Amino acid sequence: MTDTTAHTVTHRHWVLIACMLAMFMAAIEVTIVATAMPTIIADLGGFSQFGWVFSIYLLTQAVTVPIYGRLADLWGRKKVFFIGTGLFLLGSVLCGFASHMGWLILFRAFQGLGAGAIMPLTSTIVADVYSPKERAGVQGWLSSVWGVAAIVGPLTGAWLVQHFNWALIFWVNVPVGIISMLLLARFFSENPSARGQRIRVAGSVWLMLAVSALLAALLQAESLGYWSLLLLALAVVAGSRLLRHERRASEPLFPPVIWRSRPLLAGNLGNLAIGAAMMGISAFLPTWIQGVNGGTPLQAGSALAMMSIGWPLASTLSGRLMQWSSYRFTALLGSLLLIAGTAMLLALHLGSPIWYAGLSAFVIGTGMGMTSTTFLLAVQNNAEFSIRGICTASIMFSRMLGSALGTAVMGAVLNYNLLLRLPDYRDPVQQIMSHPQRERLTEGGLQQMLAEIAHSLHWVFAVSLVIACASLLISRLVPAQKLHH
Repeated sequence: MTDTTAHTVTHRHWVLIACMLAMFMAAIEVTIVATAMPTIIADLGGFSQFGWVFSIYLLTQAVTVPIYGRLADLWGRKKVFFIGTGLFLLGSVLCGFASHMGWLILFRAFQGLGAGAIMPLTSTIVADVYSPKERAGVQGWLSSVWGVAAIVGPLTGAWLVQHFNWALIFWVNVPVGIISMLLLARFFSENPSARGQRIRVAGSVWLMLAVSALLAALLQAESLGYWSLLLLALAVVAGSRLLRHERRASEPLFPPVIWRSRPLLAGNLGNLAIGAAMMGISAFLPTWIQGVNGGTPLQAGSALAMMSIGWPLASTLSGRLMQWSSYRFTALLGSLLLIAGTAMLLALHLGSPIWYAGLSAFVIGTGMGMTSTTFLLAVQNNAEFSIRGICTASIMFSRMLGSALGTAVMGAVLNYNLLLRLPDYRDPVQQIMSHPQRERLTEGGLQQMLAEIAHSLHWVFAVSLVIACASLLISRLVPAQKLHH
């Protein structure tokens, strides 16, 4: 392993601050927009399309992550970061000027095209300027950004739409992004070696086509119906063409060496599992709290925030654990915490207090923070500088793909169980989530519906537990060595 640029940047703390600002800008985007969507829909209309405001952003972001990672290795981190952040800020400005839902969806796609650069590039830049031993603590700082964004985002979004025009939730990104770019332009200097190579357009096109078709089929399976099968077939064809191209290309999108790396294999599989297991909490725990428990959106958000608090705390602790023990021990411990947290969800019942759901989310967050940080550092610390960008991007892409797969699989499990248990009710979850519809139900009918929905959600949590157990097996692939300088 070589660290060409580590220790050569004199003002590393400014580089770290620039990366944290950029990551905060991308992290807060999802939560702040979710809070403002009712106001946006009231102004623009198009409620039936509102799901695409989120899906298209996640789709274009996920598709471009590996491409930006590879370009960062070939062209340089700074140039690619500026391109991606520039696209993100331009998309943010355009979103504020959207006059109807169709334009907003188009501009959100543009935003996502830029956002695909921010996550992998910030993590790669930080890995470039800090030594392997220092990276553990720094990744804890980066992880804390997500915890802060999860709490600040909804509050900021609510305050902005209440006192100003909703366009400000997009425009607030602009000064943050500009400050981040200025700081990197001033304080981050790169080694210009091994630059100027070109990435093959054909490989990028096949990758984007395969991933777009796959994620669209997974994220929109319910609304697309049988059309999703056509998209899955397209994903298979494009994926096979990508593999053929990669074998023949002189400059492949994914260098062959990364597929022979055991730490990278563990990092990709581990993040795939983490992303899938996470959706059992993020997507379905609020349904339990608001639907089954009759809690408020604030209570559901507070419980989920506990996961965002546990994640950076465990991420910071994992660095010390890796120095004291090994990558493998830390990953195994994180997997056990993830298993314990998801098992706690199976103990939820109709009378469970909200704090118990929050505690479960916190334990899950600690497990995810510990495993994700360990997988990331094991990959970055064993990757040559020339491929560190694509290695970092690939494991982040795996987590996004896992989230989409987890959402699709657990959504299908929930729908199948509801159809089996409540065949006479149309959209029972909607009926208990809507207060007017809930009040129209008889006491006996409501109790039966709550019991059956609770059983159905337990099956979702059981799937999440199985995935968490898989992360324990994957953790055994991580090197049994200590974090070194």
